[in-house]
Amino acid sequence: MDKIARVNMTERKVTVEPLPEKYKGKGGRWLSSLMVSDEVPAGCHPLGPNNKLVFAPGILTGTRAPNSGRISVGGKSPLTGGIKEANAGTPFSQQLARMGYAALVVEGLVTDDTRWLLKLDINGGELLPAEDLKDKGAYESGNLIWEKYGEKTPFVVNGPAGEAKMAMAGLAFNDPEGRAARYAGRGGLGAVMGSKGLKAIILDDKDAPGVKPHDEEMLRAGQKKVADAILSHDITKKGGGLNSYGTAVLVNILNEAGGFPTNNFRSGVFEGASKISGEALAEAAEKRGGAGTMGHRCHPGCIINCSTVYAKEDGSEHVSSVEYESVWSLGANCGIDNLDHVAELIWLCNDLGIDTIEAGVMLGVAMEAGLAEFGDGPKAIELLKELYKRTPLGHILGQGAQFTGEAYGVTRIPTVKRQGMPAYEPRAVKGIGVTYITSTMGADHTAGYTIAPEILSVGGSSEPLSTKDKIGLSKAFQQTTAFIDAAGYCLFIAFPILDIPSGFDGVVETVNGMLGTNYTGDDVTRIGDEILRLERDFNIRAGIGKEADRPPEFMRYEKLPPHNVVWDISDEELDSFWDK
Repeated sequence: MDKIARVNMTERKVTVEPLPEKYKGKGGRWLSSLMVSDEVPAGCHPLGPNNKLVFAPGILTGTRAPNSGRISVGGKSPLTGGIKEANAGTPFSQQLARMGYAALVVEGLVTDDTRWLLKLDINGGELLPAEDLKDKGAYESGNLIWEKYGEKTPFVVNGPAGEAKMAMAGLAFNDPEGRAARYAGRGGLGAVMGSKGLKAIILDDKDAPGVKPHDEEMLRAGQKKVADAILSHDITKKGGGLNSYGTAVLVNILNEAGGFPTNNFRSGVFEGASKISGEALAEAAEKRGGAGTMGHRCHPGCIINCSTVYAKEDGSEHVSSVEYESVWSLGANCGIDNLDHVAELIWLCNDLGIDTIEAGVMLGVAMEAGLAEFGDGPKAIELLKELYKRTPLGHILGQGAQFTGEAYGVTRIPTVKRQGMPAYEPRAVKGIGVTYITSTMGADHTAGYTIAPEILSVGGSSEPLSTKDKIGLSKAFQQTTAFIDAAGYCLFIAFPILDIPSGFDGVVETVNGMLGTNYTGDDVTRIGDEILRLERDFNIRAGIGKEADRPPEFMRYEKLPPHNVVWDISDEELDSFWDK
């Protein structure tokens, strides 16, 4: 990967340039955040002409390293006002890497209401009119792209929410079967793409040179260690739960721990948890048959296979994928325990092009405001459909949980840096709370997944209700995660490499084999810290300092059932996160 494609939407021009020396040896989040930090004025309007979208495959993306098909999308977030990296697993990232591109940068914006499609090949690309896709849902847009340009054409599309510049809009990449269902969802980057008039990007990989590692033998040896660690690890201590029950295997686990946010974070226990759990998904797949399946993958080379396809009662496909975060946000957080209602809400989010986490947190806040009753699935579906109509209500809801709460005078708004909290209650699981609060991205579980030791006893054990050493725990996880994101690996490889030292060695070895570097385990922490600090610097320049590293106020004084705990890590302790 030795070149960058730049797409200037103002001039309707596509150019290709050599990868500058400064960016060589970097990928994924490392490269996307560095380029955003270098090229985007921190004080710019996220939807204005000076923001940019950076698509960066990981260092190992396009190789045979297992679970390495991730892509980082970077820019300034319309939701948080800070730096953003949204991450997805998709064949698109692998093809982009094999075409020789370290990054694709979209800059400028159109000055009218036209829509454009970028067709990129190994020599450059062209912008084609895309009026036929204008305002169409992500699913229909993806289908039309495959009809016109051929099946297996890698794509990323913007849904109607992104075209309407709604702050919780994400970007839909294709999965191996062509569904527009693999999302770089968080932070509103779909709105950035919408502001630029870009509806879709497709790849033509004819004559692609492929990815050429510096040391093929070392890369092979490392990838075997990583694969062996993944395949031998009992990831959830429940008999290979991720491929048997999907990520929703965590529903019952977190509910039993009292850390499963319910009814807009009023409780840590949901009575209907078993009805929306991974076990319930597996039961539905077996009972309904047809399209329903567990153990689906988001990109070739995935050997964890944690995704799912949920079927309707007649066996026809309803939606892919029903993930833990989605069944929590659109289920328990809204008091909804009907899987068919949850699946329909996920389908609507995917088609609209919005982040399921932010959408569920927003709906919880909307229910708090009295726009619907907790547990009313049909009404929640009705509210999401307002986004298609672009009514005033639809535009309010489309701006996310914080904006919706402010519009309706709600005080219980579970956000940090204006981004909705994911599916782990920080009062009951303190380490993940530190991650939410200190992350450069706003509330984000993937920034430093301390659930591993706190709930799953992976990589050691840490009492979730205890405040002891949680700053250091979160920091170590955030540093390691930033490196994993840079490499292009899936976050879930963290489980086996935490428990199996040879797997961790394999990760470092694969990166060294790819780049010709001599990194050690210490460099993982160093590089991860470097990424975090350049992101932190951008946020400070954007006006987001330590004062933003705070929990929602209600969590300090409202006791969370069943443990009746509050957030009790001090601001001074939180500020110490950034101490050298």
